[in-house]
Amino acid sequence: MAEKAIKHDVFVWSGTDKRGVHQKGELRSASAALVKADLRRQGINPGKVKKKSASLFGAGGPKRKRIKPGDIAIFSRQLATMMTAGVPLVQSFEIVGRGHDNPAMQDLVLGIKADVEAGGTLSDALRKRPLYFDDLFCNLVSAGEQAGILEDLLHKIAAYKEKTEAIKGKVKKAMFYPTAIMITAFIVTAILLIFVVPQFAAIFAGFGADLPAMTLFVLAISNMFQEWWWAIFGTIGGVIYGLLQAKKRSRTFAQNLDRMLLKVPIIGNILTKAAIARFARTMATMFAAGVPLVEAMASVAGATGNIVYSQAVMRMRDEVSTGMSLNLSMAQTGVFPNMVCQMVAIGEEAGAIDTMLSKVADFYEEEVENAVDGMSSLIEPLIMAFLGVVIGGLVIAMYLPIFKLGEVV
Repeated sequence: MAEKAIKHDVFVWSGTDKRGVHQKGELRSASAALVKADLRRQGINPGKVKKKSASLFGAGGPKRKRIKPGDIAIFSRQLATMMTAGVPLVQSFEIVGRGHDNPAMQDLVLGIKADVEAGGTLSDALRKRPLYFDDLFCNLVSAGEQAGILEDLLHKIAAYKEKTEAIKGKVKKAMFYPTAIMITAFIVTAILLIFVVPQFAAIFAGFGADLPAMTLFVLAISNMFQEWWWAIFGTIGGVIYGLLQAKKRSRTFAQNLDRMLLKVPIIGNILTKAAIARFARTMATMFAAGVPLVEAMASVAGATGNIVYSQAVMRMRDEVSTGMSLNLSMAQTGVFPNMVCQMVAIGEEAGAIDTMLSKVADFYEEEVENAVDGMSSLIEPLIMAFLGVVIGGLVIAMYLPIFKLGEVV
């Protein structure tokens, strides 16, 4: 069940400390009563506490921004560092929450702090916020609390989140660059066809001679764009929106799309390696935390980022639960390279599955980085050639009649 957001406001307070010295400041909290209670814990006798006016905070205060996965990764690292330094858990939340620039993140951290102060466990407080903390995160924290090694598990979680966000960034970079170039090329071409080509068409109308076939073709496309530009842009936008909605709502469509993407040249290779890297990193982290293998694989399946691999992991879970070895179940899925299966087999024999999986994750994360860099080097000249053909073709088509006229004269 999704968490209902707890609203926190900024309160201006004044009071006296233990030495009788007058103090004042600001605190972000859910109510004035909580502010007073917080001040008393800090050894300050509160006097006036009032909510800061919207005019003071709204225009010049920090802007609320959406909480990103990277923010959760930073939060994990900060909390782990605080606990390593010996700072109590509740006080760690206070320090991390007050120090964040994003008010939305402040509200999240202070909301978790309030739940823990009320007597709940950290894992329960996180499970109330599934939008930001997935099952894997919560299960690792729960395992740390039960084993009394929460500090160590928080470090593992922080390292895991940082590495998975890094690999996601690499994949996004691989997908974003060619997509951005194609969109830019389409927009530039549309502008030329709608606004520039018609100026040449007016000039050509007075030539009184036959135009080259290439020029006639471009003029026909230009007329279509001028008349139906709203339908063309609307159709493209509708198709993109429809595909995104279909991926969210239809599991079959999402599975077919993910399967198709894995077969796309260059991009498919990067996505495959990224999925294997996420699988290995997540499994290694869960196994090192002491989470039972079968239980861990349910969380691992959702972390692969591809439905094909997610379904493969769920089949592996069913086979492992019946007594089959992990490496044999991996080999039978047909989606994991032989090298990965062999390394897992060695890890099972040596009793060091988490170590071997970490090595697999390191290897494939480096492979993704090299593949992205290689793709960028390969695709840049191809994109330049594509843009040259499209834009250059338009320019040549418009100047061909002028060249012919010069020859006649």
